[in-house]
Amino acid sequence: MSATITTVEPTPSAPASGGRGLLRRFTRPVAAALSGVLLYASFPPRTLWWLALPGFALLAWSLHGRRPRAALGLGYLAGLGFLLPLLVWTGAEVGPGPWLALVAIEALFIALTAMGIAAVSRLPVWPVWAAAVWILGEAVRARVPFGGFPWGKIAFGQADSVFLPLAAVGGTPVLGFAVVLCGFGLYEAVRQVLAYRRTRKVPRCAAAVAALTVLVPVVAALAALPLVDDSAEDGTATVAAIQGNVPRAGLEFNAQRRAVLDNHVRRTLQLADDVKAGKEPQPDFVLWPENSSDIDPYRNPDARDVIDQAARAIGVPISVGAVVTPDTGPLRNTQILWDPERGPTATYDKRQIQPFGEYLPLRSLVRMISPGYADMVRRDFGRGTEPGVFDLAGTEVGLATCYEAAFDWAVRDTVTHGAQLISVPSNNATFDRSEMTYQQLAMSRVRAVEHSRTVIVPVTSGVSAIIQPDGRITEKTGMFTPGALVAEVPLRSSLTPATRLGTLPEGLLAAVALGGLGWATARSVRGRRNAAAG
Repeated sequence: MSATITTVEPTPSAPASGGRGLLRRFTRPVAAALSGVLLYASFPPRTLWWLALPGFALLAWSLHGRRPRAALGLGYLAGLGFLLPLLVWTGAEVGPGPWLALVAIEALFIALTAMGIAAVSRLPVWPVWAAAVWILGEAVRARVPFGGFPWGKIAFGQADSVFLPLAAVGGTPVLGFAVVLCGFGLYEAVRQVLAYRRTRKVPRCAAAVAALTVLVPVVAALAALPLVDDSAEDGTATVAAIQGNVPRAGLEFNAQRRAVLDNHVRRTLQLADDVKAGKEPQPDFVLWPENSSDIDPYRNPDARDVIDQAARAIGVPISVGAVVTPDTGPLRNTQILWDPERGPTATYDKRQIQPFGEYLPLRSLVRMISPGYADMVRRDFGRGTEPGVFDLAGTEVGLATCYEAAFDWAVRDTVTHGAQLISVPSNNATFDRSEMTYQQLAMSRVRAVEHSRTVIVPVTSGVSAIIQPDGRITEKTGMFTPGALVAEVPLRSSLTPATRLGTLPEGLLAAVALGGLGWATARSVRGRRNAAAG
């Protein structure tokens, strides 16, 4: 008796099928991470603002119709792709630990936002709900934890974009919403085109939604152009911004704080000589950057003397950025109005101080993880309580110190308290030659359009700039070079819709997002009940 053994060879298609399955498994994660990279690439110093649109289109493709757990993971990958390169400067002098920890936390907000986007992606007119969910995520991230971290708001990458006029309509929430809506609408338009190619049918309503979500933001931006105005409603002022430079980049420059002060005094004295020689016009006032005097001039007569010397030489008030060190209590990051005759008069204490930089939350925990870093921030800074508006030779100048420029309220309330011009004194020396200074400069350009004000950015080491109310930079310095920018700039007192409306646009968009999430949840619950009943 013989047996016949039959050998079954694997079909040639099996390995290919497995390969295609593996490819499909990784396609969406790769796309999600790439969407984040595109969002990063849309930010300064690059002028590729339009990359945000395919970035959001790709994110929408990754998330559309996904289940919550998958959306959470995909959103986290998108957050890492976006924030890892965007915030690399946070580890410039302290190593990768704080940078990676910050990104890990902030990317979680984007992951949770992605879950919401996936949930509303099954609703009619889903790009509107999804864009509102993104803005809700930004609003939360700008408030928690430790006062929030709004760096990386999509609006801050749009200083060169066609959407910029919308900042004057409703501030950064409306500007960001328009960009995100257009990106999601772009994906929906492609999706409907592909559906038509397959079936030769597309519902008119779906086609209209796809078209309108792309076109309406662009048309709205064009309609908002008349709000962008750089005319001199209240005349002009001649302003000087001093960049004294630092002895060297990095945290150790604080050990050489007298040299930093002397640099700003020296550059101001040089400007005074240039004015006397007719090389530069006489400024009405002078703006020094944050930390231009890390020596407390109230406690150190030598610091007071050299600042007095600079003020008398130039003959006009100077806004001096100083670290004030009272005997007890927290330090103060203060702007001091220094009169050439009377010396220090008015002050403004920075209100939005930087966690883990100017003060150390969870100090005992941080000390366990990094004793050296905890010792570096030995004494916390305290928060100011009042908006900063200086009367500088008859010009009302609003003050938003460095990190505050990222917070909508911190800039807005200087304008509602009468500022005709905004100053953003900053110190970027601790971040070396990174992209940080360009990212912050873009924020100031958006703020200029948002509130229709000239914005002056005096920085210790670059880039200092003079920004017109329409967001144009008309003068700027190089990085880590001393300089003085002197320009006649327009003064304005009218209020844009964004200034008048305050937080209302953001609140309305948050309400839309919550409404969409509620609707999506109700539909999901109803669907599960119907499935169980069937």
